[in-house]
Amino acid sequence: MTVSQRGAAMAHSPGRDHRQAGRPPVFSVDSFGAVADGRTKDTVAIQAAIDAAHAAGGGVALLPPGTYLSGGIELRSRVTLHLEAGSILLGSTDLADYPPHEGPPADCDAGQRHLVFARGATDIAITGAGTIDGQGPAFWEPSGRPATPPDRFWADVVTHNWKPVGNNDRPSPMVEIAECRNVRIEGVTLRNSPGWTLRPIACDTVMIRSVVIRNPIDGINTDGIDPTACQNVFIADCDIETGDDAICLKSENPYGDLRVTRNVVITNCVLSCCCNAFKLGTATRGGFEDITFTNSVIHNGDVPLNERVISGIAIEMVDGGWVDGVTVSDIRMRNTRTPFFIRLGNRGWGQPDPVPGRLRRVRISGIDATGTILTSSITGLAEQPVEDVVLSRIRIDTDEGGRREWVERDIPEEVAEYPEARMFGRLPAYGLYVRHARGVRISGTEIRTTVPDPRPLLVADDVIDLSVDTLDGTGPGPGTALLDLRDTRDAFFSGSRAPRGTDVYLKVSGARSTDIALAGNELSRALTPVETTGGAATDSVTGDGTRK
Repeated sequence: MTVSQRGAAMAHSPGRDHRQAGRPPVFSVDSFGAVADGRTKDTVAIQAAIDAAHAAGGGVALLPPGTYLSGGIELRSRVTLHLEAGSILLGSTDLADYPPHEGPPADCDAGQRHLVFARGATDIAITGAGTIDGQGPAFWEPSGRPATPPDRFWADVVTHNWKPVGNNDRPSPMVEIAECRNVRIEGVTLRNSPGWTLRPIACDTVMIRSVVIRNPIDGINTDGIDPTACQNVFIADCDIETGDDAICLKSENPYGDLRVTRNVVITNCVLSCCCNAFKLGTATRGGFEDITFTNSVIHNGDVPLNERVISGIAIEMVDGGWVDGVTVSDIRMRNTRTPFFIRLGNRGWGQPDPVPGRLRRVRISGIDATGTILTSSITGLAEQPVEDVVLSRIRIDTDEGGRREWVERDIPEEVAEYPEARMFGRLPAYGLYVRHARGVRISGTEIRTTVPDPRPLLVADDVIDLSVDTLDGTGPGPGTALLDLRDTRDAFFSGSRAPRGTDVYLKVSGARSTDIALAGNELSRALTPVETTGGAATDSVTGDGTRK
């Protein structure tokens, strides 16, 4: 007897206790009238199988091989939706087949319509080697593809050849799991999402494993996985290629009270997109605590510059919430525009009067990035700095090839702007730009340019308590300092060697610069070890290379 036949037999044998054999009852959708021809709508049959499994006290709603055209369906407590290999749950292209769900307003970031939905359920799962296909392009309005900008230095626009429609004019997120407990999603392929692909929101204990996501690179708002206001989340062994953020943690809850996004572990994933690979934000009204992203690969192939991942790691706080405890480790990146972007702003979404939040206790280590074309940055606000950021064991090769005039650019604050690594334009450093920060630690880091770049490796502006140990890079050549401190206080540099091509090793400017010390550095290859200028006192720097 096949699995389908067994499921049908069980479904038509209500007097039998199917759990005596230690297995949950199986309700095959074909026994409820599903046709599986890809043309006949099977929504009613699929929902009937789910409801029967729920009524039995728990069980499996089974999709055997075939293509099941469906509108919106809803999971119930203690039900597993299992898609066998060769089965496709194919989303209808008729919006009327997706009834809106109460909760989110019609104009919210996501929407009210979904292909698979659950709310307030316990012990639910979506499993199997089958596919959920949302037929996303049917919900987008075609438009012309803009040409890649001819100037490679400004090729920063994400290219789309579709126009977005309203948030509630498409099923988005395609799979929405709201206010549920004990959620498991394993093995399935999710593709062609009309909008966000998979969002667990306000859930407790969520396990997402071995999921494949395939959305067009030019899809509209097709985030991969968006854990939102969830706690105890485990994402592992996933393979994601999508047209927006790959994995994006958010803090909002249109269904009810806002909860802290807490205890999230993401590991062993392969991510590719044309936006951000791993991101916190942008909806950041509440807190993010104890988040870990580790042992993964972020990549792009031979694609135009403006279709590469924007930021491999983007940690953003712009709506008054807080970030406290993020660890990122052992990440390999290829052709990612920006390795990491850390931003504390004050957009104030959802606040009657915008008030800056807090961003602190971030640890990033074991990063190996090649093919980068934009500078990594850590930026806060003058009145609210980013705090306690540790960077270690980082190797970056940059192909940007900057310009000398960028060193003296007046970098805008952009306090309330949408956060993105390219938001400030081109930055004055080729390796790392830090502004409005406190307690930044850098160690065991090497950033090299593959083409000539006449900018400093590091620019620190309005930074307090900066420690740099064993920092190596490419000499920027004549007229440029390797390390450029502007209004920086309480800084310590140790264990490093000036690379060849270093004119000035450390340049210090700004009247507020003070208490800067160097010890244990080898600076013989620098023509000028230390230079104080632009209002900085000559005694603001002590130690290696300074006058006794």
